[in-house]
Amino acid sequence: MRAPLLALLALLALPVLAGAATLDALVRTPAGRPLADAAVVLEPLAPAPAAKNRPHALIEQRGAEFSPYVTVVQTGTAVDFPNNDTVRHHVYSFSQPKRFEIKLYAGKPGQPIAFDKPGEVVIGCNIHDWMEAYVLVVESPYFGKTGPDGQVRIANVPAGRYRLQLWHPLQKARVPAGEIEVGAAAPALNLVLDARNREPRPHTEVDQDRY
Repeated sequence: MRAPLLALLALLALPVLAGAATLDALVRTPAGRPLADAAVVLEPLAPAPAAKNRPHALIEQRGAEFSPYVTVVQTGTAVDFPNNDTVRHHVYSFSQPKRFEIKLYAGKPGQPIAFDKPGEVVIGCNIHDWMEAYVLVVESPYFGKTGPDGQVRIANVPAGRYRLQLWHPLQKARVPAGEIEVGAAAPALNLVLDARNREPRPHTEVDQDRY
C-alpha cells in the first residue's frame, strides 16, 4: 500500500469533534498538487432522510466541450444537457447506472435525463469523440466537488458518524472508505488521492457547416 493512502486511512480514523454542520476538505495528489474535480461524499451510517426537492443539474455543451467535466448528484436528480454551440451534438452514455442517448440536436432537449441509480456514468458525444464528462450518482445528500484549488465545503451536515468516500474519474485505484464523526469543532481535512488532474484532449476545429 502506498504511503499517501496510508496517510489518508490514518486521517480518516481520527474522530471529528461533535456538533459541526460544515466540513471543509483539501484534496491533493501524492505529489502535493491540488486536485480539481474530486468528489468527497459523506455517507451516513444511519439512514438519511429522503430529499423532498432535488434541484436540476446542468451539463452544457460549449466550445465542443462538456461543462462541467465532473458532476456529482444525488439519486433521482434530473440533468439537463443544453447545447449552446452552433453545431449539433449527439450525447450518449453506455454506463450501467444510466444508459441514454440524445440524438443529434441543437438548443435544449425537451426532457432532462433522470439519474436514478447510484454509480459512475461516463458521457460522450457520438460526433466529437474528444468530448467527455462524468456524473457520479450517490445516495447521500452530503457531498461536494473540489475546485481548481483542491478545496471543497460540505455544509448543513447533521452531527453523527459518516463513511467518507473519495472519487475522481482519473484516479489510479479505488480508495477504501474511512469513517469520521462530524460535530461542532470539525477541523479541515487534508486528504490525498492518487489521481491526476484533467488535461484537455486535443482536437481539430469543429466544422460549423457539417453538424
